[in-house]
Amino acid sequence: MKPITMIGAILALIGLLAIAQPIFTTNQTKNVATFGDIKIQANEQTSHAIPPILSGAALIVGLVMVAGGLYQKR
Repeated sequence: MKPITMIGAILALIGLLAIAQPIFTTNQTKNVATFGDIKIQANEQTSHAIPPILSGAALIVGLVMVAGGLYQKR
């Protein structure tokens, strides 16, 4: 399999996943206060949104790369 085809397939898969799940959350643990050996920590959740235009563009570019890799003459 050619590298351009593999990269295109991965990019198309990422675009498809981003269309299916456009919003995801991440967790981050932060130190709130420290008293000697005692630490008080807080878990903070942050939401991230992937724009639909970016997801669609990744899917289309990935499919074009796969098609181009399959179409190239050997």
